[in-house]
Amino acid sequence: MVSATSPSPADHVEGRRVALLTLGCARNEVDSEELAARLHADGWQVTTDGEGADVVVVNTCGFVEKAKQDSIQTLLAAAGTGAKVVAAGCMAERYGRELADSLPEAQAVLSFDDYPDIAARLNAVVAGEQITAHTPRDRRELLPLTPVQRRDSGVSLPGHGTVTRTPTDTDTDEHTPAHLRQVLRRRLDTGPVASLKLASGCDRRCAFCAIPAFRGAFVSRTPDELLAEAEWLAKSGVRELVLVSENSTSYGKDLGDPRALEKLLPQLAAVTGIVRVRASYLQPAETRPGLVEAIATTPGVAPYFDLSFQHSSEPVLRRMRRFGSTDRFLELLASARALAPDAGARSNFIVGFPGETRADVDELVRFLTEARLDAIGMFDYSDEDGTEAAGLPGKVSAATIKRRYDRLSALADELCSQRAEDRLGSTVEVLVDSIEDGVVEGRAAHQAPEVDGSTTLVAPVEGGVDLAALRPGDLVRATVTGTEGVDLLAVPDEMISAAPGAAR
Repeated sequence: MVSATSPSPADHVEGRRVALLTLGCARNEVDSEELAARLHADGWQVTTDGEGADVVVVNTCGFVEKAKQDSIQTLLAAAGTGAKVVAAGCMAERYGRELADSLPEAQAVLSFDDYPDIAARLNAVVAGEQITAHTPRDRRELLPLTPVQRRDSGVSLPGHGTVTRTPTDTDTDEHTPAHLRQVLRRRLDTGPVASLKLASGCDRRCAFCAIPAFRGAFVSRTPDELLAEAEWLAKSGVRELVLVSENSTSYGKDLGDPRALEKLLPQLAAVTGIVRVRASYLQPAETRPGLVEAIATTPGVAPYFDLSFQHSSEPVLRRMRRFGSTDRFLELLASARALAPDAGARSNFIVGFPGETRADVDELVRFLTEARLDAIGMFDYSDEDGTEAAGLPGKVSAATIKRRYDRLSALADELCSQRAEDRLGSTVEVLVDSIEDGVVEGRAAHQAPEVDGSTTLVAPVEGGVDLAALRPGDLVRATVTGTEGVDLLAVPDEMISAAPGAAR
């Protein structure tokens, strides 16, 4: 297999310099690396440092109000450097011309439809040409209602790009198998972990969520595309793949195989160089027993369940247009732990949804107390443009939302710390992420990047693994000896798999 660009982000190209600043979720990070590949192929020097850049592209987040404010602040800060500033990503797609009118500091506001021609757009920006911002529309309307017809629609899907033809390979076209095509991605860091995008969009209609309107309907990538990209990532030094999408449990439904993810997981885990595969963004209502078994028991797949519960009170879930209850969710977690007793589990929850009562909060407290989650994300409800929830009656007052949020956040911190303490004395497999000033930090199987805490490796009293010999990408077996909140301290006992190519 060939790659569209060198896996190394350290190459230097003389000429125009573009900085890609990525906000929001891991899905945006994949999109940025596709943009990086397109720009590098056109001769741009691509960096993540805005200093000295000709153009700064901010891949914005448009999920909730705080994320939008962070995006605005980043755009304004970029404008202060003297570079030309371009807004891309979810917030840019969601607001288009409205954002352009309210943010004159940005020279352009781009849509996802601009991504295939991103180099031409930036060339125009440098030349001083004006790019008219798009008028947003519901991107679900751009794709057929029938999922199996969506792949051939020609709609731009960020993170799905592959090179179908190159100047030196005129026999490559859209009919060429994915493993023979070039991977349209350029890594923007050298870490041992990378996200792999399973799909884009979502067909669910959760009352609080605007994402489907600007990300579009659900479209899976094919298994051969994913395996080809996984192999490319492994050759660039990646050791852990984190599977991301808006809804990973829907993967394959538009390919005619609802069990596609169960089949894909062992194939990804078998890719040479990959030591851990982690699934994320699972919808509880779609998490079938076969998928639970695949995640819990497949060698090389982290027994880790990132389940989007959002609440556990049945009346609140119904108003959210979701399914489940405290007891059903506890049964789901119990089924995973029956197969993998030390399985990790995390979720996010919304406090103060319209109509939420004290009894609903008490029910959520019951769930949190019994669920034994390793990580909990707590969000206070706010109305989002274009969502059904924004027009629902029974709004909870801001003061009440804050009070409930503060109470449940404190409870979540306490429960997650207790869960970490439950792991004292247990054996964990730690992937080393970074080594700075002699501090070796990594993550156990129940700890996803960025969101779930970490494990610091400490020197053994005698025997074990020499900390000084460890390198990022090493996978070691370790014994948990201490906790700091959700974080663990562990003594490395033995090397499971050394990162290839590292000097020892």
